[in-house]
Formats: sequence, structure tokens, C-alpha cells
Amino acid sequence: MTRIDVHQHLLPPRYTAWLERKGIGEAGGRALPAWSPERAIALMDEHGIGTGVLSLSTPGTHLGDGAEAREMARSVNEYAAECVKDRPDRFGFLATAPLPDVDAATGEVVHALDELGADGVTLLGNSDGTYLGDPSQEPLFAELDRRSAVVFVHPSVLPAPPVPGIPPFAVDFLLDTTRAATNLVLHDIPRRYPNLRIVLAHGGGFLPYAAHRIAAALFAETGRDPAELLDDLASFYFDTALTASPASLPSLLAFARPGQVVYGSDWPFAPDLAVAYFGAMLTEYADLDEATRTAVDSGNALRLFPRLTAG
Repeated sequence: MTRIDVHQHLLPPRYTAWLERKGIGEAGGRALPAWSPERAIALMDEHGIGTGVLSLSTPGTHLGDGAEAREMARSVNEYAAECVKDRPDRFGFLATAPLPDVDAATGEVVHALDELGADGVTLLGNSDGTYLGDPSQEPLFAELDRRSAVVFVHPSVLPAPPVPGIPPFAVDFLLDTTRAATNLVLHDIPRRYPNLRIVLAHGGGFLPYAAHRIAAALFAETGRDPAELLDDLASFYFDTALTASPASLPSLLAFARPGQVVYGSDWPFAPDLAVAYFGAMLTEYADLDEATRTAVDSGNALRLFPRLTAG
């Protein structure tokens, strides 16, 4: 087992029951899947994954009630920490944060990093329409930068109606991640907080493919050097979840900096068949030399999470 999966979700029973009481039975257009630590380990064993880094997906914990959001974020993070405590050889975890409440989010991620041993933090691309990088979030990014935190950016539902027949996870999620990454660069987060290691889900959405177009738009908006803007857009890490195809992988590898592409599965929201399908394409990609393949499978992730093991 050689892979470190930086994009693997957890669904604690208490969290799932809470969503169901609120009438939420899906995320991004997909029904909430069955999950348990035992199921996760079985999946990893089948697909050559040594360690899974667990994170919460959309809708997160802030559903309108701030007190509930804070309490549920703490519950999810404590549950994830127990999963790691029980199987430190197989799991890491990224703390969830109850954004858009910046004060609560800052307090919770500090607690998770300092007290629970979180390996990093996961932030949704937008929280109730506020995108990452918004000036209101400065206290959060300052605390994360002080701790040289890994920040995993996962998409959320767009602040706009879905298109009938097109589930949000298929297209909207990619736009949400691209918007978040662009907004982070617009507000100069990568340069002002250089200790952050920011990982974009799903190969960065459309970012690698559209980076030069985005840089041109940001140049028109800010007047900054386009080469500097492109460099900032390439400063992110990118996971391969649902992205390791012959169409998307060449663009991702051509754009990302060497050493900044990491393996991701998106299980269990990506079903077992999808994990196998995209995992096989990554394994069989002919233009990937052995050193790069090993780096994508585990080496690059080990630089982000040196505590973890690939097997």
C-alpha cells in the first residue's frame, strides 16, 4: 500500500443524524453515503492506500445557527481525533471550521491544531456566499499562517440555483474551487501568508486549464504583474480526486509546480467504482515517470504531513 489519500471524507454518526433531522440527505447532489472507519480501511486496503486524511465535506457545520455550528464542529473534530488515536497508522484528519463565523472558526481550528493534533484544516470554498480570501477572514488566515498550517480547500454549493439535471458536484463544485482560489490570489493571501500550504480539491477545478485567462482578468482588476499572478495561482497544491484522466491530468501536471500534486480519492462521496476508475488511470498514465508517480502517490503528501505513512 503506497498511496496517501489527502482527500477522504468522514461522516460521523452524530453529524449524519443531525443533518437528517434538518432534512438534509445529500451533499452536492449526492445522497449521503454509508461510512465508518472500518469501511474506510477496507476501501484503502482494496486500493493500495496506506493512510487516509479525513475531512468533512459540504455542507459543513454552519447551517444558520451559530451555537449549533460551534458545537457540531467541536463534535466532528473530536470524533476525527479519536479515529486517528485508534488507528494512527491509517488515518490523519483535517479540522473543520464553522465559517462564516470567523471568530468561532479561528477558535475551533486553533483548538483542533493545538489540542487535538489535527494535521491541518479544511475550509469550504464559500460559506453562505462569502468566498475564501474575503478580508473578514484575516484573523483566521493569520492564525493558520502562524502555525504553518495545511489548508485543504473543498468546494461547496454555489450561492446560486443549480441547473436542473446537472448535479452540483459535477460542474458547480469545480467552479466553486476555482472561484475560491482566484479570490485568494485577488486578496494576495499566498504572498501575505507564505507559511500556509493550501491544497485545492479536484485538481483545482478549472484553475490549471484557465490559469492564463484568470491571470489576465486579475491583471485588469489589480494592475499586478501577470507573471506574478500566474506564480501565485501555481502556488497551490492540487489533489487528483476525480481528476486523473487523460484529458485533465496533462494540464494539471503542466501547470502545477513540481512536487505539488498529491493523490486524492474523494471517497465515500466518490463511490468505490470511481476510486478504482481514476486510480487506475493515474497508475497507467504513460507520461508519468516512476519518480513522479511515487511523488504523487505519497512523497509529496509526506512533505505536507510528515507524521503520516504510506504503508
